[in-house]
Amino acid sequence: MRTRVAVAIAISVLFSIGILVPAFGQEMKSIQLPEPKFDSSKSLYQALKDRKTTREFKSGNLSPQTMANLLWAAWGINRPDSGKRTAPSAYNKQEIDLYVTTAEGAYRYDPKGNALVPIVAKDIRELTSTQGYTKDAAVDLVYVADFAKMGEGEDGPKTILAAADTGFIGQNVYLYCASEGLATVFRAGMHKEKLAEALKLRPDQRITFVQAVGLPK
Repeated sequence: MRTRVAVAIAISVLFSIGILVPAFGQEMKSIQLPEPKFDSSKSLYQALKDRKTTREFKSGNLSPQTMANLLWAAWGINRPDSGKRTAPSAYNKQEIDLYVTTAEGAYRYDPKGNALVPIVAKDIRELTSTQGYTKDAAVDLVYVADFAKMGEGEDGPKTILAAADTGFIGQNVYLYCASEGLATVFRAGMHKEKLAEALKLRPDQRITFVQAVGLPK
């Protein structure tokens, strides 16, 4: 009996100091995305013509290439020499962080590294919507404004600017989805406080909007 207790205590100590890690608690790794590739034959006119909100989704995942293209179109770096993006931001503060929630977990898009940085290893998409129609969408994009990047000033003006900047990114997503035959819907309805907690956001990080993207039904 004493031997069993001693072994149990030893294992507990090893877990507590990180020498042993249970299989279910293994750390998530960053996902390197492929380089974005686009069909240059598709016109902006056609994307604008086909742009629409869709509230019906078919279950299914996006391919790694589609995910890479989607995120680059949304908020990627299109001028590597300056680090500027595919969407504008007030005073070029680039205060919006793009979080990607999937069935596998939640990630933050890293445009410089063209990668998904892991945040939490579980499906939290139920927190991204107060409407049931997005449950089959492949991903829910969560737009988060980092007020710390916006300098000094009142929260009111920062909120307005962050909302406008999110809208620019959201429209990029709409146009990409239109060009690729994907479904998307931009929303304000979510379980904001629980979602912020799940994403481990700081108090000066504020969720602005969410946007579901997936296969059309």
